[in-house]
Amino acid sequence: MNKINYVAIPAILFAAASWAEPQQTLKTQAQQLIKAYGKQLKSELQQSLKNDGPTAAIGNCQLKVQQLRNADDEWQIGRTSLKVRNPLNMPTAWETTVLAQFEKRKQQGVAIADLQHEHIIEKDGQRYYRYMQAIPTGELCLKCHGDNIAEPVAEKLAAHYPADQAKGFKTGDIRGAFSASKKLD
Repeated sequence: MNKINYVAIPAILFAAASWAEPQQTLKTQAQQLIKAYGKQLKSELQQSLKNDGPTAAIGNCQLKVQQLRNADDEWQIGRTSLKVRNPLNMPTAWETTVLAQFEKRKQQGVAIADLQHEHIIEKDGQRYYRYMQAIPTGELCLKCHGDNIAEPVAEKLAAHYPADQAKGFKTGDIRGAFSASKKLD
């Protein structure tokens, strides 16, 4: 008969419990950064639309996204989608999997605001915390991402993004997701 090592079980449980608090802190940090990033991006876009109109907002949006993405040295923040406009925002394999899970969960009745996912991975001997949060398609998004994009806007989008896939969205669709990652010490 094999002898069971009862001492190992509490050690495993302790390790999991001791990681739970730092992981919750990481999740809170990621959520706060994404909230600030999304709020600032939306504000910049609304201001650009109001002051310059939709065609000018396309270039401004592209520039502001780059500036916002590089605002935090510790975290990498970005946006991605299953239907990207900018090829620089192509999802990684992990992001593609999570986005597909978001779509499936939405079909099961989960609210877009509740679609989030976190994960810790080890890559090349280094651990990373990764977090994603779905982005709902709102009315504002439809000017550039909907079915009926005004001709001048469509022309400018085609000029900036010849391989654009980010059209045809409807209010309430998952537009994509914010993605945050941090290298762990």
